[in-house]
Amino acid sequence: MKYYSTNQGVAPASLAEAVVKGLAADKGLYMPERIDPLPRAFYDSIDTMSFQEIACEVAASFFGEDIPAGELDRIVLDTLNFDTPVVKVTDRIWSLELFHGPTSAFKDVGARFMARMLGYFIRKSGEKNHVTVLVATSGDTGSAVANGFLGVKGIDVVVLYPKGKVSDIQEKQFTTLGDNITAVEVDGTFDDCQRLVKAAFLDPELNAKFRLTSANSINVARFLPQAFYYFEAYAQMKRQGLADRLVVAVPSGTFGNITAGLFAQRMGLPVRRFIAANNRNDIFLEYLKTGKYTPRPSVATIANAMDVGDPSNFARVLDLYGGSWEAIRAAISGYSYTDEQIAATMRRVLDQTGYQLDPHGACGYQALEDGLQDGETGVFLETAHPAKFKDTVERITGRPVRIPERLQRFMKGRKQSVELSAAFDDFKHFLMTR
Repeated sequence: MKYYSTNQGVAPASLAEAVVKGLAADKGLYMPERIDPLPRAFYDSIDTMSFQEIACEVAASFFGEDIPAGELDRIVLDTLNFDTPVVKVTDRIWSLELFHGPTSAFKDVGARFMARMLGYFIRKSGEKNHVTVLVATSGDTGSAVANGFLGVKGIDVVVLYPKGKVSDIQEKQFTTLGDNITAVEVDGTFDDCQRLVKAAFLDPELNAKFRLTSANSINVARFLPQAFYYFEAYAQMKRQGLADRLVVAVPSGTFGNITAGLFAQRMGLPVRRFIAANNRNDIFLEYLKTGKYTPRPSVATIANAMDVGDPSNFARVLDLYGGSWEAIRAAISGYSYTDEQIAATMRRVLDQTGYQLDPHGACGYQALEDGLQDGETGVFLETAHPAKFKDTVERITGRPVRIPERLQRFMKGRKQSVELSAAFDDFKHFLMTR
């Protein structure tokens, strides 16, 4: 399988090249040359399969031409050593809980898969030079990537995050690890962090010294595996007899997660439609209304992982639909919510159902309440455990949030980070001299 750039300015790359490079030389994002639909028999029997069996089938469709079946199955099984249950909240709305992995966030799936795939390609190449992974985070990506890559031989990880704009628990998850993980605290926004990463990929001097790649959702090995849990959610809903008119709401920041869902739909997954749930950073919603994509500086909200003013995966959405505004509007609808609306949803749902939402999941839940039509059933992605935003959730709901043991372990560590300005020259100097 070859991977082409969304900017069409460079020759197609192999899977190994696309994973190691992360971003194409023409600044485009890599896309697979084709998306193969899975056979009807797969969907007929999907409700009899385990999550791991489903994921192995999906992974083979994406990566089976480039990685031997036994090795690919090993990567999948090693990645998915936890479940992603679908939990009933109301008669019409169900939660796909993606917080049962080691860092309690949905990005555990993509980050763990990419770490193992990249490790495979490094071993296969036999090269002794380290790969340096650069990753910008607004919260959960950093913890998932840092823990997914921790201790992986041949890989160094540099996590950039905006100073004072991630929760304490999120910060502890990637600043206390040491070993091959370095945390960089940037005096700026998430968009500044992402800009620094992109600039590093295009800097000749840095690329001459390092083998750079990204573990953000711009990397095909990060975002494509996120399709796994859409298939698993469908299987679980099919077992409930509720899969016929299924709508999926996705809390959306960089749009890697919803893009993976759109890929799953192209592979034949019978999802009726998708809803992109935004906070006040509603650039995509404005595009749906006007047909014009106008990035702008991000605004800080209580759903901080979605504080993105220029969604990097929008280029993939455009490419997937041939740039057609009408086609994108037909496939995806959108909603956006203020902090006050998010908080009100969290309180109301907890009072009425006993289900504790985190701020991001609250956007997805509310989008289903506002967007479901007669006869439809909705699944929203609960992308992180509420304990990752403990202070915010407790302040809003007035009730204590239990911290899972796997998160408590991080809180005992000592913070280790490097403080930098948002200037690229400072970041480049840090990389060149570290």
